[in-house]
Amino acid sequence: MRALQPVPAQADTSGTAALVEPAVPLPPICSPFGDLRPIRLALALVAGLWLTGCDQLGIESASTIAGRREAEGKAVGGACRHAARSIEACYQLNKRADKAAVFAGWREMEDYMRENKIEAIAAPATTEPVTAKAEDEAPAEEASASKAPS
Repeated sequence: MRALQPVPAQADTSGTAALVEPAVPLPPICSPFGDLRPIRLALALVAGLWLTGCDQLGIESASTIAGRREAEGKAVGGACRHAARSIEACYQLNKRADKAAVFAGWREMEDYMRENKIEAIAAPATTEPVTAKAEDEAPAEEASASKAPS
C-alpha cells in the first residue's frame, strides 16, 4: 500500500493541498527481518491463549480473591447476627475480615431474620478472637492424648 503525500496542486486555486501519489514509492517498514506482522499476530494469539490457562493452573486473579474475601466477610457478618452478636463485637472478633463485607452480611441477615421471624441464637461469650494457630493445635493435643497409654 502506498502512502499519499500532500502536494500542492498547481492548478488548484482554492489554496488547499490535494493528495497525489508521490513519484517515488515510499519504502516499506524498515526492518532487517522483513515484515513481522504475521509473526507478531501469531505471538499475540499464543500469549492470549497461554494467559487464559492461568485459572486452570490454580493461579487466582485479583477479582477472584476480592470476591472470595467479600463472600467470607458476608458470611462472618451473617453468622454474627444469627448468634446475636453486635456488629462491633463481630468486628472485634474478626479483625482480618473486610468491615464493609461484614456489615453487609450482618445487615442482610438482620433483614432476613426480621422477614422470616427467626430468633437469634445466643452464642457463648468469648473475649478473644479465634486464631488459626489455636485451631491447629487442638487436633494435635487430642491425637497425643489418644496415643498415651491408659
